[in-house]
Amino acid sequence: MDFKKLLAYQKAFSLAMEIKKVSDSFPKEEKYALTDQVRRSSRSVCANIAEAYRKRRYINHFISKLTDSDGENSETSVWLDFALECNYLSKSQYIDLVNKSEEIGRIINYMILNPTKFGCKS
Repeated sequence: MDFKKLLAYQKAFSLAMEIKKVSDSFPKEEKYALTDQVRRSSRSVCANIAEAYRKRRYINHFISKLTDSDGENSETSVWLDFALECNYLSKSQYIDLVNKSEEIGRIINYMILNPTKFGCKS
């Protein structure tokens, strides 16, 4: 299987693209602060899932990269908190994005707890 077929990757990629679209409307003064940070962290979730999958031959490397992905997902949630408090997102946009991030976190944690289901040798 290709990493792009993993549910976690697909959902994380979709969320990163949604975040890109909503952050297009953030103020210009946030370009190198909040906008850049939330985009980078959300995209990094996907990149780390891809790296983890390619390292699945080594269970500890697989888990380590998924842990990095989970950390980036949590960072994305923090940036969304800031975007809400700065009134760059509506409450409904925020809830939708955070709910998706939480779902991705649950899937990543499932992968961490069940590495053999994703091709790792025990």
